[in-house]
Amino acid sequence: MRLFKVLILGILLWSAQAFAANPLVEIKTSVGAIRVELYADKAPKSAANFLQYVKDGFYDGLAFHRVIDGFMIQGGGHYPDLREKKGDRPPIENEAGNGLKNALGTLAMARTSNPHSATAQFFINVANNAFLDFREATPAGFGYAVFGKVTQGMEVVMRIAHTPTGPGGPFAKDVPRQPVVIESITFLSGK
Repeated sequence: MRLFKVLILGILLWSAQAFAANPLVEIKTSVGAIRVELYADKAPKSAANFLQYVKDGFYDGLAFHRVIDGFMIQGGGHYPDLREKKGDRPPIENEAGNGLKNALGTLAMARTSNPHSATAQFFINVANNAFLDFREATPAGFGYAVFGKVTQGMEVVMRIAHTPTGPGGPFAKDVPRQPVVIESITFLSGK
């Protein structure tokens, strides 16, 4: 009887963890795949926003249009020919005060100088970028909301980061000379 109770307890604990798991997505690029855990537990609005764009297929066929080795790679707003993708949803509240840091391998919401202007664009940190972290609730101190982390494929992220760049389209610099295409982003599992 005791063994049965232990077995049932183990199954219940495993089930609770499985249902509480953060969402996992795969970013399939023209240079390889990247798996990401979205921190729906700590950045629920940012994770849900990103996941809705994923479910809508919004990112499919876009590019990592801004690449700065030693800093970050940014995508989610432009086609490989650098035309801007239309159809963003309304901006979301900045969740940078969630305690998560812009560390190597984390995903964060890109935005304008307005702290609450993030829509579809995101970036992956390729270094520890503490200067992007929340300091205070002011326009200069708000920071950039981290909402996920690469769990597999960091070598792909670094391959993108090392891509030669230059000017292109409306951008004076940091555009990959050979486009890095986001072929698809697929929801894998989680809540």
